[in-house]
Amino acid sequence: MKVVATAGHVDHGKSTLIRALTGMEPDRWAEERRRGMTIDLGFAWTRLGEETVAFVDVPGHERFVTQMLAGVGPVPATMFVVAADEGWMPQSGEHLDALHALGVQDGVLVVTRSDLADPELARDEALEHLAESTLGRLPAVCVSGATGEGLDDLRDALGALAGRLPEPDVEGDVRLWVDRAFSIRGAGTVVTGTLGAGRIAAGDELVLAGSGEERTVAVRALQALGEPVDAAPAVSRVALNLRGVPLEALSRGDALLTPGRWLSTTVVDVRLHPPRGGAAREKLPAQVMLHVGSSAVAARVRPLSREDAPDTGAGDGSGDAVGTRTLRLTLRAPLPLRPGDRALLRDPGAHAVLGGLTVLDVRPPELRRRGAARSRATQLAETSGAPDPSTELRRRKLVRVSDLAGLGLAGAPPDAPAAAGWLVDPAHLDALSGRLVTAVAEHAAANPLDPGLPARAAARALELPDARLLTLVLARRPASEDLVEDGGRILRHGDGGLPAVVRTALAAVHADLEAAPFAAPEAGRLAELGLGAKQLGAAVRAGELVRIADGIYLRPDAPDRAVDVLGRLDQPFTVSAARQALGTTRRVAVPLLELLAKTGRTRHYGDAHAVRM
Repeated sequence: MKVVATAGHVDHGKSTLIRALTGMEPDRWAEERRRGMTIDLGFAWTRLGEETVAFVDVPGHERFVTQMLAGVGPVPATMFVVAADEGWMPQSGEHLDALHALGVQDGVLVVTRSDLADPELARDEALEHLAESTLGRLPAVCVSGATGEGLDDLRDALGALAGRLPEPDVEGDVRLWVDRAFSIRGAGTVVTGTLGAGRIAAGDELVLAGSGEERTVAVRALQALGEPVDAAPAVSRVALNLRGVPLEALSRGDALLTPGRWLSTTVVDVRLHPPRGGAAREKLPAQVMLHVGSSAVAARVRPLSREDAPDTGAGDGSGDAVGTRTLRLTLRAPLPLRPGDRALLRDPGAHAVLGGLTVLDVRPPELRRRGAARSRATQLAETSGAPDPSTELRRRKLVRVSDLAGLGLAGAPPDAPAAAGWLVDPAHLDALSGRLVTAVAEHAAANPLDPGLPARAAARALELPDARLLTLVLARRPASEDLVEDGGRILRHGDGGLPAVVRTALAAVHADLEAAPFAAPEAGRLAELGLGAKQLGAAVRAGELVRIADGIYLRPDAPDRAVDVLGRLDQPFTVSAARQALGTTRRVAVPLLELLAKTGRTRHYGDAHAVRM
């Protein structure tokens, strides 16, 4: 199946033409038929040669341009209609602006009502306008819906159009933009849309993203071209009967997605393409409407680069020249987008298309520093929006493995370092390795008694999203040559030794304890030797002392020696007996016995103690 959308001014015969081609009524509502004009989307289909062609009939009145964009957005080709007796009209131009902005590149020009006026003037004028757009020089057919003249030629032209449209990606991820939602008694909620890629089958589970919270829904049944089918591949007009979602939870512009394969975003960096003819407006409004698929979402504009003015850093988008080519859009509601998506910006107040855009990044970094916008624009200048794993990883530096599909990437770049669910650009990893060596050296210089940089602090210094990525950094040169991880700390080879002045002080403490191994030095003695809390803590970490309690330090072998001494006493023994045997004070004996009990070397018997044998 191939899908074609109509385009053209109101009352130029689009719906009449579809009725003549298909024998079906595309205007769905009684109000549409009463007023003789399309006010919402209509659908019809027919067989043309070897192809089935489905038509999305869009309204031509300027008041319904949002509905028109919802119908054109997901469709790759157009049947552009101009009436011979009226020629090119205002809505003809706005519809062409929209098609150009969305990058539609193929179609057929149809001049209707050829029985009422010479169609050649209208045809030639329309062809000149079309040639200014992405559509270029289209084949043109003159017809009369009243007499049937030219309809066979039009069928041939549409069949040729269907035959030259590109083949869809039937293995791709599903993103079905909802253009209608309604309820059928006995069946429940039904949605329709144009399936541009992938395949949907009865029983599939899809994620509903859009106006409400994302939820999983099941496809109970589906139809294509009004007939029940077990599955529908792209490109297809489909109607899905959904299980698990009430009608009030759905609206036009919602999307049904392959689970786990799309990223919804409210902040997106884009490249703005000039409107048809390159006629740029003087000012770009701060608030615009973003049209993508069948969705229309309000967005706030922040220019990132400007062709004709420097970046002032103001950043609110108001009053900035439309020479801007790279923008950041902040969306009022999240949308499932990927780099490379085409969309349209419109000024709803002025009823004007501002231009088309290409999505460049759906997970952009925050712009916190002055000049960050200009720097970001320079970075984005290197990408066309076409997904490329190596380019994206180089630009982003770090990418979640789970985000690859949502960024439009088929898989990880070959040989990309990975850990903790992240991929790291090799060049960025080299830079991180050098930064880590510097950070560890600076920490050691500032903390000679504690030279090891804690792993979490190292991860913060390198702005790593997960401390486990340090394993990749440490394995990279020069970090792998200069650093070692020990007990959750990163040190340079050879770091960790105590300064000479501390070693001299500890030698004096050891000398004092040699004669009386359990007579812990008093606070005054420690202060006299220059051993404060930091120095004592470093000595404990270095294994030069053991901390019994606050302010009480002994030689590292003191607990073992105490067990030997206490083991020679009658068991059990009292604290007083232990104090006398150890030749120390109660200040030391009590916490020492508590330490021995805690480590399982002794046990309590009421107020008495005993050595475990």
